[in-house]
Amino acid sequence: MAKGRRRGRGAESVTEQVDGGTAELVPDPDRPRARTLLIDGAPQSHVDLDDPAYLDFEYQRRLGHIADLTAPPGRPLQAVHLGGGAFTLARYIAATRPRSTQQIVELDSRLVQLVRRELPLESGWRIRVRGGDAREGLGKVPDGWADLVIADVFSGARTPAHLTSGEFAGEIRRALRPGGFLALNIADGPPLAHLRAQIATVRTVFPEVCLMADPTVLRGRRFGNAVLLASDRELPVAELTRRAAGDPHPGRVEHGRALVAFTGGAAPVSDVGARPSPEPPASAFG
Repeated sequence: MAKGRRRGRGAESVTEQVDGGTAELVPDPDRPRARTLLIDGAPQSHVDLDDPAYLDFEYQRRLGHIADLTAPPGRPLQAVHLGGGAFTLARYIAATRPRSTQQIVELDSRLVQLVRRELPLESGWRIRVRGGDAREGLGKVPDGWADLVIADVFSGARTPAHLTSGEFAGEIRRALRPGGFLALNIADGPPLAHLRAQIATVRTVFPEVCLMADPTVLRGRRFGNAVLLASDRELPVAELTRRAAGDPHPGRVEHGRALVAFTGGAAPVSDVGARPSPEPPASAFG
């Protein structure tokens, strides 16, 4: 296994071959014990070991807003994370909602080993990491177990096809308790065909859906992340709108008729016709 360390501003970068490519943990010059995880040069996660409640990436901040609004403040959650990365959102929930019980499903076993070694989880956190495919791991979650399922799965920089279908969304709904939340991270760029199809797909399974993203992404001006929230209960749209607007990179929330208009008649995706999310342009990573 190829490994390397490169000294930065007072700290070392760590480079290692994992199953999904070349992983690099890069020090944050502004936060002594914070690191950014990159896979083949694509930023994946940011973790601050001194402050696990700090979320640096804009899409992770939006996922954090959803975690905050899943239940009253401080109440422990039962959460499933499909896709582990550096375990950023699991750390966030553990820090903000003590005694939460969480499961992470991550296919890349060597990435899990790297993160556990370099960015260890606190011993008192109730976080279980399962190895394997996200959909297979989801199938092991009991019916109605989860308050929150966060689907943030990428192979390289693309979401695998079998994690974009209505059947997959149906399996998530099975694992959620009544009133539970699905938070789905979607990466797309102009003409936003994948994003629109994902909205249409999730709407076939969940009656309530809203979307958070940077306005420039929603206007098709650049490649980026959008976060879809879905449930069988009324969504906290007003509070999400307020929080997204107050982020360092303000976001917009689409819901109801506006979201239907944005979707534009896109067809839902089934297992038979599913495709991976689009390859991002090199410019997406600066």
